[in-house]
Amino acid sequence: MRDAQSFDELYRGTARRLLRYGYAVTGDHTEAQDLVQEAFARAWRQWGRLSAHPAPEAWLRLVVARLATDRWRRLHRWRATLSRTGPPPDAPAPSEDGVLLVRALRQLPTAQRQALALHYLFDMSVEEIAREADVPVGTVKSWLSRGRSRLAALLPDLSTVKLEANDVS
Repeated sequence: MRDAQSFDELYRGTARRLLRYGYAVTGDHTEAQDLVQEAFARAWRQWGRLSAHPAPEAWLRLVVARLATDRWRRLHRWRATLSRTGPPPDAPAPSEDGVLLVRALRQLPTAQRQALALHYLFDMSVEEIAREADVPVGTVKSWLSRGRSRLAALLPDLSTVKLEANDVS
């Protein structure tokens, strides 16, 4: 069983030092915060064994250093790939209809917006949406009906707006 109190004590006693160490290793405060957070998350998952370790702070420093190395390697590979392939092409500007649709969708309640997205973007049936949302089929039908009605009221000038993935991303 994990002892939260001893873990909290380790965290309070070492977090600032580890953050300074992470900053020294990466040269970036935000990156250091991410590395230290991940190191403590891993420590918590293994706290049953790690609490008996003779030097848990040293273990955390090793994890921070290895994570920094892994991230540096990924970044280096990404930069090498980018230099070979060039930057990605510019994304096309969204259509005016797409912008209006997104603005209208943002005005819907979350449940209606999600139901519409699952139904029209992922081609999910009402039954599938109900299973995923863990609600009755009638509730999903209501969300879809109310969402469509509200969109029609919010978009009166757009008689046939197609809800497509590239319009709402």
